[in-house]
Amino acid sequence: MPALAPDVQDAIHHLWDELADFDASQTEAALRHLEETLCRLAGPWNVRWNGAVRVNEQFGDDPLQGWRIAALQGLHPTAPVPVDPKTKQIVQLWDQRKIDPSFLLPMPGVGSFRTYSFRRQLPPDWFDTPFYLHFYASRGVYDALYVGFPLNANAESHFGFYARERFTDGQIALLAYALRGIKWFHRRLMLSHGLLVASSPLTAVERRVLTLLLTRASEKQIADQLGLAASTVHQYVVTLFRKFGVRNRAWLMSLWLNGPG
Repeated sequence: MPALAPDVQDAIHHLWDELADFDASQTEAALRHLEETLCRLAGPWNVRWNGAVRVNEQFGDDPLQGWRIAALQGLHPTAPVPVDPKTKQIVQLWDQRKIDPSFLLPMPGVGSFRTYSFRRQLPPDWFDTPFYLHFYASRGVYDALYVGFPLNANAESHFGFYARERFTDGQIALLAYALRGIKWFHRRLMLSHGLLVASSPLTAVERRVLTLLLTRASEKQIADQLGLAASTVHQYVVTLFRKFGVRNRAWLMSLWLNGPG
């Protein structure tokens, strides 16, 4: 990969400093800032963060070796794929373990920091398949680039970037460099979705309660802000403590401050 120009490196270092200024309760805002800045610096029109976890270590005939996407959050929302005969056929093939080759791109490098992309790693005839035309070309995606960051043996943070032209070596180098140096932020993203040390992923309401729990807001103030009964919020707090294996708010907040996960 080509070396980055000094001004590009400076822009990325400035971005890292900006991310560090967001506190733990502002993870979603920090993620949006990161995505917007990387799109501006590198040129893709959209980006999506995926939290991947290994849900089953008994692989059997599973080509994904137990890995599944457990959370995702995109910069620009895309229209849902219509449930038509093509979609149903793809789902049937998935059930038969005949999944599309694009899903297998991250598998060879599991456990290591890596980049992988459609135009560089998939054969030319793949871009004529109904899968690509239906799920990507119809949405203006000519090329997709992914950056994978492993947090432990069973959890990885992935960013997918989508462009209307082929990604260049320079774009890949920029995005890889920007995401390689912020392990702490990948960890924060996974924690915020209950994908690193929690016993199970968090629901949407649990995530909203967690965001406020990481501030100085009392349970009553959290209830007022979310329009919930105080007793309901308390039950969510108890559930969050149980999922994260902690006994109080201080222990919960310490997860965001230290520990490898």
